Amino acid sequence: MGTEVTRSVSPPTNPTAPSTGGRIGRFRWVICALLFFATAINYMDRQILGLLKPDLAKSFQWSETDYSQIVVAFQAAYAVGQILFGPFIEWVGTKSAYALSIIFWSLAAMSHAAARSVFGFGGARFALGLGEAGNFPTAIKTVAEWFPAKERALATGIFNSGSNVGAIFAPLLVPWLASQFGWRASFVILGIAGFVWLIFWFLFYDSPETSRRLRAAEREHIQRGLPVGNEKPIPWRAMLRYRQTWAYVATGIFVGPVWWFYLFWLPDFFNKQYGLNLKAFGPPLVLVYTFTCFGSIGGGAFSSWLLRRGWSINAARKTTLLICALATVPVVLATRVPNVWIATALFAFAAAAHQGWSANMYTVVSDIFPKRAVASVVGLAGTVAALASMAFSWLVGNILQDTGVYDTILLLCGSAYVVALAIFHFLVPRIAPVQVS
Repeated sequence: MGTEVTRSVSPPTNPTAPSTGGRIGRFRWVICALLFFATAINYMDRQILGLLKPDLAKSFQWSETDYSQIVVAFQAAYAVGQILFGPFIEWVGTKSAYALSIIFWSLAAMSHAAARSVFGFGGARFALGLGEAGNFPTAIKTVAEWFPAKERALATGIFNSGSNVGAIFAPLLVPWLASQFGWRASFVILGIAGFVWLIFWFLFYDSPETSRRLRAAEREHIQRGLPVGNEKPIPWRAMLRYRQTWAYVATGIFVGPVWWFYLFWLPDFFNKQYGLNLKAFGPPLVLVYTFTCFGSIGGGAFSSWLLRRGWSINAARKTTLLICALATVPVVLATRVPNVWIATALFAFAAAAHQGWSANMYTVVSDIFPKRAVASVVGLAGTVAALASMAFSWLVGNILQDTGVYDTILLLCGSAYVVALAIFHFLVPRIAPVQVS
């Protein structure tokens, strides 16, 4: 474990300068919008299979364990991709890494249309997971480069809400596309969206240091408080010396599998628990993921608001994380409520709380580590979370194969965040910058 000292942070040259907008310019929020839309596309592409699962399971005679194996293929590739993308981003740069990631995952999404078997779907999901693994490490790195510390939680919450918007639009688009053009066309049409996004990425993105669209005042605002010194990339292996890295990784082990469960199994829950089909479970899913938008932006905005009121980073982030953790607990009752809309409300609050948690926990990485270490830490944690999610998906498939009910699964989901926060607080009593050598 490495020796920790506080990073020196230069005081702002103009403490009264506005934190957003105004005279300093707003172009950094255009970059945030690009991250938002990329994340929305990312989630639409990954959610199609979960929405089609009840129908595809009948057509291809999948068992619960067959489907869990397809899910595991995605998560295995995601695990590999997360650990590789940190160094890859540092090697080729943010702009190229994001472009290559979305090209790869868009082609992989379209390849599902050619699948005919469990192995075929598993192969397509593996390729999709490998490409999609680049989204969050690259986006978090971009936020660290383009936003000062006090704006990062809000910027992260905004781009992270793209996952919610993608999850909202998928239940609306996929049933219509499948009914009009067939399920194969659903994968192809949504896969094309990534290539449309690329046009805007190449038009608007450059680093803050070289962007011609960035005003001098806004560039100064972005760079205010950033450490000056060695910017040599740090491999993820070097980050294992710091207990803060292990703390962040530990939270992913507990909460990562829960979010994967909501994405890949929630349509099946509504199908099994309440008999809803592809067209009928759209409204409950839309409501769940609409709430997650408020959770993602609200969670980031709340901790930023506490910081503006003079709270320390440690108090602001952990207070918000505690609120989010407690809000996930009632989901354990979802199998015991009398109707689908109460169950929907419980999932909506739990999923919204997850996104509020994520907006702050992602930001904690840039609170603690210099930006040259951010992508590696996020990628390492994403890999471990994906491995844990593989195990959880296998467990879910076997529990459903044996019992057909979700009670035990939801008990695990509802307790995960409280346990994760307790572990994080034990390992990181105080959130503060560290010097990484």
